[in-house]
Amino acid sequence: MTTTNATYTRLITFLDEQEARYRLIDHAPEGRTEIVSAFRGHPASHAAKCIIVMVKLGKKVTKFILAVVPGDARLDLGAIKSIAQGTYAGFAPPDRAEELAGSVVGTVLPFAFDPRLELIADPQIIEFDELFFNAARLDQSIALNTADYVRLAKPRFERIIERQ
Repeated sequence: MTTTNATYTRLITFLDEQEARYRLIDHAPEGRTEIVSAFRGHPASHAAKCIIVMVKLGKKVTKFILAVVPGDARLDLGAIKSIAQGTYAGFAPPDRAEELAGSVVGTVLPFAFDPRLELIADPQIIEFDELFFNAARLDQSIALNTADYVRLAKPRFERIIERQ
């Protein structure tokens, strides 16, 4: 997929230009957080699970949110709906999510490179020194210094995971 290569290149160039501390991890192609976390050798809680959510604001307006949660957590769509003051919140259709992310489902980055995306992250993602995520491709991941992620992505922090 051409956009995956372009998004990957954009990410690496951005991280290098901003002097981010990261390392690349090659692995078998996989997009499911629990499986790829095992490939990368870390607990799923250290992964950034990135989900594009469609929020309806009444009948005519739709906005998209890039939600970033720990890899072992479940996204609370009700919290997203409330934060966005929407009337409905659900997972964006895969084709729309891929368009907005610039990569296939399972490789969505925790960066909102598309201005149509609002980035909201759960505060639990900053509990560890490194944040792991697929690098806009299924066969390579990034371990990014968490402080650098916060500095570069500038997410809005809100509690968006289901309480257990």
